[in-house]
Amino acid sequence: MSEEFQHRPVMVDEIVEVFRPVPPGLIVDATVGGGGHARALLDALPRHRLLGLDRDEEALAAATVTLSGFEDRVILRRARFDRLKAMVEEAGDEPVAAAFFDLGVSSPQVDRPERGFSYSHDAPLDMRMDRSQSLTAADVVNTYPIDRLTSVLHDYGDERFAGRIARAVVAARPLMSTAQLVDVIRDAIPAPARRRGGHPAKRTFQALRIEVNSELDVLGPALDQAIEVLVPGGRLAVLSYHSGEDRIVKERFRQAETGGCVCPPGMPCVCGARPSVRPLRRGVRRPSADEVATNPRAESARMRALEKLARDTGQDAA
Repeated sequence: MSEEFQHRPVMVDEIVEVFRPVPPGLIVDATVGGGGHARALLDALPRHRLLGLDRDEEALAAATVTLSGFEDRVILRRARFDRLKAMVEEAGDEPVAAAFFDLGVSSPQVDRPERGFSYSHDAPLDMRMDRSQSLTAADVVNTYPIDRLTSVLHDYGDERFAGRIARAVVAARPLMSTAQLVDVIRDAIPAPARRRGGHPAKRTFQALRIEVNSELDVLGPALDQAIEVLVPGGRLAVLSYHSGEDRIVKERFRQAETGGCVCPPGMPCVCGARPSVRPLRRGVRRPSADEVATNPRAESARMRALEKLARDTGQDAA
């Protein structure tokens, strides 16, 4: 299992450096996957324990192997990351010093054809990260009305031909395999557009995966919970891989940084809002050119990080 779920962690050195100054306590890896980031953090921070969450049972099995030797410092739980606060409370009263999210789909999930995430292999239309849930990509493709399917492809995939693809999918129903879907998508996109911008099915498959797994719906609440449970001086870091994810991360970070201030920008805060965090840097940090050269899947990664402030901070939000 572990050999099948090998995953090269993205920006692992940068993540370790972000968390190196945090006080002793619990690290929450909300997307533990195969355990690559978790192992690096346990190696670098010997005074910390780690709570690893994942909804994918195969990922947790792999993480168990990857993190062997750290058993006395590791708790692994099968849970979606919007249950972060409940899982922290269940783990005990240890202070949370760090929280980490590595969003999106992992390389092993894509590389295992039977999971249905990849447009490069013929497989059933599945795409479930948690295979105990009922909704699959086949359900979305074969039951959503045209308007709803168009919205999914446009909003979650930034697909400019969302309407054309949705109409073609509905006309071709039933579709039960990834290869059938790829053929329909390819035929629905104008020939000039198919020759640029990568694989023509890439954006549609991304959108379906996000819809099946409710990825963007649960992200905002999960980030809020992570900020809430951090102790002063604790840090949160998030790796996102597309604009929809990063937009939610940016908005939630900004909300915590301003304390929800509603005063006009550039004016002193008079609404009583108080920040709960400070950003560690403005904007996003991206992987190095050397990392992208050795791991092309890292190219779209964006990292944002923040630090929890003491509750009695006197900083103004504006």
